[in-house]
Amino acid sequence: MADRENLERFWRAGVAAVDGEAATRRALAARRGPDPAMILAVGKAAAAMAAGARAVFDPATPTLVLTKHDHAEGIGAHPAVTVIEAGHPVPDAASFAAGAALTDWVGRAGGDDDVLLLVSGGASALVEKLRAGVTAADLEAETRSLLAAGADIAAINARRRTFSTIKGGGLWAGFHGRAARVLAISDVEGDGIGTIGSGIGAPPPAGAAERADVTAEIIASNAHARRAVAEAAEAAGLTVAAAAETLYGPVEDAGARIAAAVEAGPAGLYIFGGEPTVTLPETPGRGGRNQALALLLARRFAGRSEIQGLVGGTDGTDGPTDAAGGFFDQATWTPAGEAALATASAYDYLTLRDALFRTGPTGTNVMDLALVLKTANSAPTPGRD
Repeated sequence: MADRENLERFWRAGVAAVDGEAATRRALAARRGPDPAMILAVGKAAAAMAAGARAVFDPATPTLVLTKHDHAEGIGAHPAVTVIEAGHPVPDAASFAAGAALTDWVGRAGGDDDVLLLVSGGASALVEKLRAGVTAADLEAETRSLLAAGADIAAINARRRTFSTIKGGGLWAGFHGRAARVLAISDVEGDGIGTIGSGIGAPPPAGAAERADVTAEIIASNAHARRAVAEAAEAAGLTVAAAAETLYGPVEDAGARIAAAVEAGPAGLYIFGGEPTVTLPETPGRGGRNQALALLLARRFAGRSEIQGLVGGTDGTDGPTDAAGGFFDQATWTPAGEAALATASAYDYLTLRDALFRTGPTGTNVMDLALVLKTANSAPTPGRD
């Protein structure tokens, strides 16, 4: 139990380092810039990021917060603040209301106005305005198909941009202000502003009729979180055996890479970041990629008393569940786990094994963190895969 508590403590240290409010405050303290005429915040961490900006600028600054259902806590009620909560990972009617509101607010900016746009992951589904000829049903069907097929976020967002008038820099087509500054928390491999939120904060594309003055800056990423986890572990007297952003591709492959590194390496804490993908069966149960990865690692390390771990989404949600991920140790795996993996039902399985990891919304989103603690060297268990 002590090791589980330490793993959670290290994980939370990583998440705290990329907290949306704190990261926004730090960025504005480093370079405040002109007071904005409006603050626009989109994504799962929108409320926290907006709170950070409002702590720096005049609280009377008009502020629009577009976030996931039940993720607006922390922004507080204020006459200057408008909040719309919408669906994720599949857009809902509120997502289109959010897109209309965002377009309207951007269009209000006059020639002397500066705008601050705060972007975090999740904005692709949470905020949308569709191109002519594309329906909400089209977008929903495409999103569900891509998710079920195990497409990664870059592929999903690239496809979403083709449906949208406001992604990929299109948001600024109706902007007539002086300048826009974008601060972004990255939830994508490579930290590209054109991929985060499907490029909702990206500058206008080359050749756009009007080239708005838009600058963008990444203020928090998975690398920042992994560094904070390592520092917390080292402060506790542990050796950090590995810290890498390698959690990409199918979750089965990611699990195999983690297991191979841990089995071949020395005792210590192994830290992995990224966002693997899951291919869903025709009728999936409850679960998410982090819960699936925790269960795969539980199978691989079953009976290994010296190895245990924690896998969790830094936003506090994993797939369509209320959990961030799961724990595993030598006793987590049982033969019933095979059916849970086959039916994408890791949530129910981990619940029964007292291994589900719940945090609630965290105020950030920098993909996932997988921590594996190896307390002693030993030979791999024969027959594990």
